Amino acid sequence: MTHLFTLETTACGLSWFTYKIFDFIVPTNVPDLFPTRNCYTDLRRKLSLFSGMGNSNSCSNHLGIPPAKGPNAVGCSDFMMDHTVKGTFFRLYYPCVACEEAEKPDWIPSKEYFYGLADFMNINRGLSEMIFNYLFGSFKIPAAMNAPYKQNGKCPVVVFSHGLGAFRTLYSAICAELASQGFIVAAVEHRDESAAATFFYHGKTEEPEEKEEESQLPKPNHEAPENLVEEWMYYRSLKPGESEFPLRNKQVKKRADECMKALDILIQMNSGKKMENVLGTKFDWMTLANSMDLCRIAVMGHSFGGATVIEALCEEVHFKCGIALDAWMLPLDDEIYVRVKQPIFFINSEKFQWAGNIMHMRKLVPRDSSSTQRKMVTIKGTVHQSFPDFTFLTGNWIGKILKLKGEIDPQVAIDLCNKASLAFLQRHLGMDKDFNQWDHLIEGKDDNLIPGTNVTEIP
Repeated sequence: MTHLFTLETTACGLSWFTYKIFDFIVPTNVPDLFPTRNCYTDLRRKLSLFSGMGNSNSCSNHLGIPPAKGPNAVGCSDFMMDHTVKGTFFRLYYPCVACEEAEKPDWIPSKEYFYGLADFMNINRGLSEMIFNYLFGSFKIPAAMNAPYKQNGKCPVVVFSHGLGAFRTLYSAICAELASQGFIVAAVEHRDESAAATFFYHGKTEEPEEKEEESQLPKPNHEAPENLVEEWMYYRSLKPGESEFPLRNKQVKKRADECMKALDILIQMNSGKKMENVLGTKFDWMTLANSMDLCRIAVMGHSFGGATVIEALCEEVHFKCGIALDAWMLPLDDEIYVRVKQPIFFINSEKFQWAGNIMHMRKLVPRDSSSTQRKMVTIKGTVHQSFPDFTFLTGNWIGKILKLKGEIDPQVAIDLCNKASLAFLQRHLGMDKDFNQWDHLIEGKDDNLIPGTNVTEIP
């Protein structure tokens, strides 16, 4: 399958190497991450043409994740409830008190996430860390870390689910924009082994002796809480001969459960209950008391996260509506479709979807439906990678070479995604009595949006 967006992370860095080095870091048994199976030869040939063009500064020094456009400054903080693997872990984005000197968090929180991306892409960890850190180590998320929450009425709530091989920070352009528009957004980091990497803690029973073979293992670069030992969980690929559906179906159910747990924590925070954050961040979580509009709660996700949206809507009535970005429908049981009652909005890229996947979406959005409750649009000139932040952090020329960058400007693509998402949320959470913007979008009056899908070969 083509959950490919992490491949863009290697783009400029691969120009350092000749095709022989590329052969070393991308073995021949790599999963089918490219759109076509025979593109490795073509890719090596093309990359060799650029091997003398210098380091990534030549293609990335003008790049970065754009700041949010809404009227509110954006803050973020990490929360972990229960230090074990059964606990809940998310990054919260929220409207904050503006502070120009506030610290902005790293886009990639620690080197272990580089290792996770390498595992997901089936490439060498050591070389990938060097490449990824060189390319992206200095990039920041456009939000103020642990900034004070801005008290300004009650905020609607969104729980966000990341895609396969991603983690909680990779959709900051979407999450920060929603926060700037007055939403409180919890970006869950899933612990079902579908994330590139995540971590939790276990009790410290005794001080282990460092073995020689363990001396080269990744070392945590942040301090673990007292009496706890940090433990990392990395992406789990399919085993030889293993069928994909049973694994993904089990994972999507756990993902939905994690989204519901995150929502439960937010509800408790809103009630004023003191919640212990294992991470001990500086953010005062008690300031969120009575800050949320619990009648206006949505779930949103990309790719595997899109399937998680459908599963979560089925299981949790507090989610009033859902937005699925380029959803991957394979993980879902057939019986789930008739059980989902809430409004759903599918936002698809033009280049990723295929007839079989769309056919499953059509069970939720019938072709002849005139209802505004269930809609589908396609953003012209986009690819699967147009939704996560990677699209902002790779040069246009290398993106075109790898055929992983859309024909539309990345900023335009993400602005359209955010605009459409906001219009849907305002319409179906009852936030705005003027629905002209929503009607404008679904009627195809925007030149870059296709009502429905561009995929026509549907049985």
